[in-house]
Amino acid sequence: MRSSIALHAGAIGLTALRPHLWPWTLGAVIANHLQLTATGLWPRSSSLGSNWIRLPAAAAARGEVAITIDDGPDPEVTPQVLAALERYGARATFFCIGERAERFADCVRECVRAGHTIENHSYRHAHSFSLLGLRGLRREIEHAQQVLGRVSGQVPRFFRAPAGLRSPLLDPVLQRLGLQLASWTRRGFDTVNADPQTVLRRLTRDLAAGDILLLHDGHAARTSRGAPVVLEVLPPLLEALAQRGLKCVTLTQALA
Repeated sequence: MRSSIALHAGAIGLTALRPHLWPWTLGAVIANHLQLTATGLWPRSSSLGSNWIRLPAAAAARGEVAITIDDGPDPEVTPQVLAALERYGARATFFCIGERAERFADCVRECVRAGHTIENHSYRHAHSFSLLGLRGLRREIEHAQQVLGRVSGQVPRFFRAPAGLRSPLLDPVLQRLGLQLASWTRRGFDTVNADPQTVLRRLTRDLAAGDILLLHDGHAARTSRGAPVVLEVLPPLLEALAQRGLKCVTLTQALA
């Protein structure tokens, strides 16, 4: 961000001193904006600020992985996700949408009672999230922070941007609110892919300690039988983790 600001200032100054160079200075500014846009469209990039794409080294050394579950809570799917996790003694991190947490508060509280953690996934999960200005970003994230804290009794420590898309303005807002951005090591694309085996292969390919895996209890795709994909994928995924001797922890536990 500092480099971008310096580039803009330099372009303005150079254009004022040498007007005939305006095509070059304009081109440099456009290239800078394209670079920032491309970086924001890459969810696993750390160029726009601190971003967890893996667990800390100490957690990886302990053989820990994190299953993160987005876009809930969902009154139909979330209780079944909790039941699957309980059978394997696994703990997960639920990135909840604030307005859904208000509507389905009992689901959120059940997640907490089962030993899972609730984190911030914005208030509305709007497709235009990455286009918001500083004030809009702060209002969206802070509102979710207040709602999730009140409903769950936990203060979220992590934030995940809707669809992982963000702008250069997000990191200053997260720092001010004391939130850590978290993306993932690999995702199954289980909101758009209805084949559980394909989703499972994506999640287990090169699976290793320290990985952060992404699934969805909200907006979940449905199999040909009408079952949410996450419910078909989670048991064999947990079995694969157990066979490899990997322990499922929350992102907060990974900080220990």
